Amino acid sequence: MTELNAANSGTYKFDDQFIVNRLGYGTMQLTGKGTWGPYPDPAKAADVVTRATQLGINFFDTADSYGPWFADRYLAEGLKGAANRDKIFISDKVGQTRQGPNVWTPHGEPNYLRQQVEVSMMTLGLDHEDLVFLHRIDSHFPVADQVGELKKMQDEGKIKHIGLSQVTVDQIKEAQKYAKIDAVENLYNVGNHGDDDVVDYAESQHMAFVPWFPLDTGKLVGANSPLSAIAKKYNVSEAQIALAWLLKRSPNILPIPGTSSIAHLEDNVAAANVKLSDDDFEALTNLSK
Repeated sequence: MTELNAANSGTYKFDDQFIVNRLGYGTMQLTGKGTWGPYPDPAKAADVVTRATQLGINFFDTADSYGPWFADRYLAEGLKGAANRDKIFISDKVGQTRQGPNVWTPHGEPNYLRQQVEVSMMTLGLDHEDLVFLHRIDSHFPVADQVGELKKMQDEGKIKHIGLSQVTVDQIKEAQKYAKIDAVENLYNVGNHGDDDVVDYAESQHMAFVPWFPLDTGKLVGANSPLSAIAKKYNVSEAQIALAWLLKRSPNILPIPGTSSIAHLEDNVAAANVKLSDDDFEALTNLSK
């Protein structure tokens, strides 16, 4: 039986210090309903993070707006005492405010972005951020000011890498005028890959592409569904097939499936062992066309 380890997904190099396993973990589900408030069982939330490290996950994605702040607290608690803590890479996001469950309001005022990075470092117990995404570009402020503030913090040693979330190729090119962009995080999965051009551009620029909502498989499963048929063929779950498709799609893709269940976490990590044939990959690619 193949070992259950995220390392089987392959690696991605951010810099000489951090080469991460491509299959990561997103903390968004470690909150209350609507990504608002605390998770009902904080100890369990931290345990899921700890288990993720034991399964070889060393790339964690979070945001100040998850909770807000609660996911960061559970992430920090779950990483305490991790044997490989110095090898764990955390991507964070700033630029979204919260006024209640399922309410997200972009705010890109430079002083606000700086404040959120500073508070995130305190919450996570860090002296710098490995990667900070501008969670959304705020149309009320120039891109130069928003990305420029993150660049200032990078020059100060508080941020190592800068990323953008939910952007077009043109927006990436605009941001590249003001800073080196090392990652993009957009909605992308086997059933919704309208941002193929962003994935390809990111790969051409050696930017990591982090797909959020990587397991939107609901409408693709069922008795007569190609996704379910392929999962049955490989004797794995539909979620594992969806993640395997992302891993095969491009070497710069770092899926971050989130869950508050250790059983689901282990099922997701097992996707690292699934190697799709070219024919099955193409069949899945055509599902949303």
